[in-house]
Amino acid sequence: MTIRYGIIGTGMMGCEHIRNLAAMDDVKIIAVADPNAEPREWALKACGDRFSPRVHSDYREILDSWDVDALVVASPNYTHIDVMRDIFTTDKHVMLEKPMCTTLADALEVDAAARAHKGVIWVGLEYRFIPTISSLLRHLPEVGQVKMCAIREHRFPFLRKVGDWNRFNRNTGGTLVEKCCHFFDLMNLVAPGKPSRVLASGAQSVNHLDEIYDGEVPDILDNAYVIVEYDSGARAMLDLCMFAEGSRHEQNIAVTGDVGKLETTVPGEELYVSKREGRSGDSIPVSMDARVRHTGFHHGSSFLEHREFIDAIRENKPAAVTTRDGLMSVVIGLAGQRSIETGQAVDVDSLLD
Repeated sequence: MTIRYGIIGTGMMGCEHIRNLAAMDDVKIIAVADPNAEPREWALKACGDRFSPRVHSDYREILDSWDVDALVVASPNYTHIDVMRDIFTTDKHVMLEKPMCTTLADALEVDAAARAHKGVIWVGLEYRFIPTISSLLRHLPEVGQVKMCAIREHRFPFLRKVGDWNRFNRNTGGTLVEKCCHFFDLMNLVAPGKPSRVLASGAQSVNHLDEIYDGEVPDILDNAYVIVEYDSGARAMLDLCMFAEGSRHEQNIAVTGDVGKLETTVPGEELYVSKREGRSGDSIPVSMDARVRHTGFHHGSSFLEHREFIDAIRENKPAAVTTRDGLMSVVIGLAGQRSIETGQAVDVDSLLD
């Protein structure tokens, strides 16, 4: 059974999805859509000789296509809600890029509508499928009950997007939603219980301060510390810096339980597993999943998420990365943004009530 795709939004991430799909034998891209001419050309270039899709300026022209089984939504963050409202009038399967939405109301709406949708809806939190992170998740039981999770991302600034839409909080949901939802999703995977309180400090200290768009200076954060507390007593921390291009590792992750600790990096080739007893530890080599045929921007994870998505469609299984996962990753990001704005800790339940 060939899975036939339609791609909505053919900027950087839309074309990254196309390149991953082009490395698979059992899929076909039937149609692509983007309101801008240049990204449509990028999509055709990414398709190369592998696909010859129909090209549309309006994504709605794809939705009624009988020959499209699954849709990838890779349009700008702030458009996700309107695109999904239209998709919910169909039964098509969906790979919805992160962040799921930019506001709490929109994320709640998508999560509620997804429960009645006949197709698979998969949120593109592909960070779970990065080799070192997958290894960490497999070895999680070895540390006992998780008490702490620390994630450090020191990296380069935001890249330019078509129309520079990612320079403003109103379009992205804020840096902690746009960039960091992956990390909050990982925290939710490893920490027992539910997130209960978020405390954050952050600023726009270096990046984009000399840029002006229609008279406005960008307002996106470029550094932050975020603490997430869970009702189990566990806590997690994010250390984000987006003006650290020369870092040895873009990301460092440590998960500590009452028995031991897991440490790894992204990119990376090992997972270090240590135990409190005997103060001993072992380095476990980590290699790329043998299924990966295209490494891409995200260390093979985008390829793997599509393989899992395709399996869910074929086997009539629920998504492994659900709209509830997408919602909770957005909720923590929004709570962090609010904490920075107010200088106060934010109770997660107060947002969801």
